[in-house]
Amino acid sequence: MRYVLLPGAGGAAFVWHRVVEQLTARGMDAVAVEFVTGDGHGLADYADAAVAAAEGADDVVLVAQSMGGFTAAVAAQRLPVSGIVFLNAMIPVPGESAGGWWEAVGHDAAMRENDIAAGRDPDAEFDIDLYFFHDVPEEERDALEQQEGEADSEAMFAEPCDFPGWPDVPLTVIAGGDDRLFPAAFQERVARERLSVDAHRVPGGHLAALSHPEPIVELLLTAGRTAE
Repeated sequence: MRYVLLPGAGGAAFVWHRVVEQLTARGMDAVAVEFVTGDGHGLADYADAAVAAAEGADDVVLVAQSMGGFTAAVAAQRLPVSGIVFLNAMIPVPGESAGGWWEAVGHDAAMRENDIAAGRDPDAEFDIDLYFFHDVPEEERDALEQQEGEADSEAMFAEPCDFPGWPDVPLTVIAGGDDRLFPAAFQERVARERLSVDAHRVPGGHLAALSHPEPIVELLLTAGRTAE
């Protein structure tokens, strides 16, 4: 079995490096995928990269971070998947675009409610440190910024996600308990509505794989055993 780990926006495989290191230390086969981003690159290219990373494996567990959920939907149709794991991930329905997902799931209202409950100004200018890096070690943040490529293309956000539905395999949703971009309660609701599963809460924010990899690894190992 091979874990194929998909990054979110920005396409940097580095977001998974601590998880991959721990899985490998336990004797597991794990690879983090790097996406080539920028104009001219869209969902089909990201799915191709995921499929290439799985070459030679006859049993794949796809693990998607954030916007990587869209790539997982397409790649799962081309791979021998035995499980799919979503970490703070966008979970699409057939035909939905990454740009249209936000309104469809009621993201803005959920994030606003979470900000107010936490005492943050919901109308303040978006602060990447506040919503992405508030719990990420400084050295990890600095390294990630060096790894990230161009911004994802407009086509990536506009392109409908062309897949017939999620395969009939175990689906695991992991929600960072302190995710300020995708609040945990919001993720739990979307998981129930779209996948009919209950989410697992773990410590950490949106980039929990960099800040708190250990509980994520434990859940991945459980997902792998379920799939075997």
